[in-house]
Amino acid sequence: MCMRSKVLALTLLMAVIEPSSSRAASPSGSAAWDSVATILQTKDVFAAGYHRFNLPRRDLTLRVGDVTVAPELAQGGWVGFSDDPDMAMLMGDLVLTSTELSPVLAELAAQNLDVTAIHNHLVGEEPRLVYVHFGGHGRAVELARWLDRALALTATPRPVAPAASAPLAIDSAFVFTGLGRSGRTHGSVAQVSFMLVPGQVTMDGMEVTPALGYASPVNIQAIDATRAVATGDFAVTGRQVEPMLKAFATHGITATALHTHMIGESPTLYFIHFWAAAPLAKLVAGLRAVVDAAR
Repeated sequence: MCMRSKVLALTLLMAVIEPSSSRAASPSGSAAWDSVATILQTKDVFAAGYHRFNLPRRDLTLRVGDVTVAPELAQGGWVGFSDDPDMAMLMGDLVLTSTELSPVLAELAAQNLDVTAIHNHLVGEEPRLVYVHFGGHGRAVELARWLDRALALTATPRPVAPAASAPLAIDSAFVFTGLGRSGRTHGSVAQVSFMLVPGQVTMDGMEVTPALGYASPVNIQAIDATRAVATGDFAVTGRQVEPMLKAFATHGITATALHTHMIGESPTLYFIHFWAAAPLAKLVAGLRAVVDAAR
């Protein structure tokens, strides 16, 4: 039996032996998440049913054409854990340079963490970035130790410092109203998240926390008074792919990648990444049309 299967079998056995209510009430939970934050050297952000630890690549100056990309737009590495430190489902996404890819993949394999995708999110960016999606099951503290060994082979800044304050430089009210969804802002970037997959997704016999596994983030950056750029990805089922790709094309938005982030999930999900550059009003209207095409 492979290591992943052994961990999953142990996880399922523990679920039978120990009622979920007693696990949720365990006083050790908070201490465990504090330990994970210490190991990964970044803050625990609990929201939408999972613990998220952000690992932004603020060390990189990223450009797409003549645009200097804000770190919040496309350099947001992260790792998330379902809300049970003793039987956690781990998922995440590392933002790597080309020289970091090989040693990180080797270390993830050595630490028995599953690599579920290796691909691009952007097209034409400098420096070239590679995004590595990974997963695992087990005790959160142990999973964090394994991941820490891979992160140590990258230049990801740690401890992760809070983002420097920046004055609001995007009409976030217009963005949120146009997209029909509130979100958050930092400086020139507005961020919203959609949930476009109907029903429940399972993997390895476990339900996937929606925000952990298949949220659809959209990030928009104001460049100046006449132009904005946007990127992100939409998580959808197979039947939603073609209508969305047609909406992208109709509204001048480039689909930069179509691929998977997980392995063995049911139903199978597809992730469509995109890049858009246009006046803010046109960009928001186009993204709203893409979202509507998925429904």
